Amino acid sequence: MQTGEDLQVLNDKIQQTSRSINLVQQELNKVIVGQQYMLDRLMIGLLSNGHVLLEGVPGLAKTLTIRSLAEAIHAKFSRIQFTPDLLPADVIGTMIYNQGKNEFFVRKGPVFANFILADEINRAPAKVQSALLEAMQEKQVTIGETSYKLDEPFLVLATQNPLEQEGTYPLPEAQVDRFMLKVIVGYPSKSEEQQIIRQQVQGGSLPSIQPVITGPQVMEARNLVRQVYMDEKIEKYIVDIVFATRYPDQFGLTRLKPLISYGGSPRASINLALASKAHAFMQQRAYVIPDDIKAIAKDVLRHRIGLTYEAEAENVTTETMVDDILRTVQVP
Repeated sequence: MQTGEDLQVLNDKIQQTSRSINLVQQELNKVIVGQQYMLDRLMIGLLSNGHVLLEGVPGLAKTLTIRSLAEAIHAKFSRIQFTPDLLPADVIGTMIYNQGKNEFFVRKGPVFANFILADEINRAPAKVQSALLEAMQEKQVTIGETSYKLDEPFLVLATQNPLEQEGTYPLPEAQVDRFMLKVIVGYPSKSEEQQIIRQQVQGGSLPSIQPVITGPQVMEARNLVRQVYMDEKIEKYIVDIVFATRYPDQFGLTRLKPLISYGGSPRASINLALASKAHAFMQQRAYVIPDDIKAIAKDVLRHRIGLTYEAEAENVTTETMVDDILRTVQVP
């Protein structure tokens, strides 16, 4: 149990550290017009050490945003363009024979970086997806008989195109669960689109992004995020929300029972707690309130609830289910 004095000290630390995080957002705003929701979710993923899956039609600056985020942080960046002919060795690396020295040496793949942009992850076969997802989970890669630890911070930011079905390999449900957040990227507003036209047509080239924060500073911010105070009642609220996705009839949501094939795993509860702490940190608060959980719930849960055929026939989405759950579950 933290005292009011402890919270005040933590609050002062958070306010000081969050200034550097604000600098990152200012740099991104030089290049990215609108899309504040996506920017906020990427920062939450960064602060809570969670991988992020962005889904949206082409041309919504998903790739540009991720590349710009890596440039704003003094860290190594790799982009992997996923294609149907990609092999696991193209991602993690392989052993290569040196004829002159008569020995094998390791050539590390692009996964050995701080920020990985997995572009159109659903275009690669299951073997390649598994190689990346194993690195995401274990934070290490095995080449030959040796395991190599990946440098911290290590963050995978993947994009997925929802339009095309041909030549794509949808991520299996169990593997999608490895992403902390699944963010749906929407279209810009009219005024934002007008600004995008002006920026691209008149300016020609985009402003350059300056590195304003280092890897160790990101790690320091992550440590502070974990220290954000979460009351026992808030923990119970998170558990109730996740249990309502598994057993909706126990929460008076009987109509949802035939629509859900499976609910959120314990990983959903962990990620909801971590993401809500990061959300509180971004609001420069040293404690979590129910509004933090409500703000982030859809991004944490939308890819963790399985829909039955009946739900698909009735055009029921996971978003509407989460809305129903948040309206029904008692707020502390």
